[in-house]
Amino acid sequence: MMKKGMLLALMVLFGGIVMAQKKEAVIKTSAECGSCKERIEEKLNYVKGVVFADLNVESKELTVKYKEAKITLDEIRQIVSELGYDADGVKANEKAQKELPKCCQPGGMKSMEHGGH
Repeated sequence: MMKKGMLLALMVLFGGIVMAQKKEAVIKTSAECGSCKERIEEKLNYVKGVVFADLNVESKELTVKYKEAKITLDEIRQIVSELGYDADGVKANEKAQKELPKCCQPGGMKSMEHGGH
């Protein structure tokens, strides 16, 4: 019985240490539509250290859970920038942004609503 109690205590302690390493952040993006959501989430969810990424298209807010020991918030912002999107104060990589579909470019959804492509 004593061994089970010690083991349980160690598991709880270890679990607490692992949990303490996870951070959550909200990054403001320039994402425009569902395609942006797919592109950003698919990329980030396969990046080592990122546990979870979810983009709310309406608010343009990207919620990211990540392991601080493996990746920094600045590195995550840089990845979003390299995809062609603004990420907080990090401006989108211009070349990548120009290569995005029209609907994903800044103001793209508004121009499509008014018949532009």
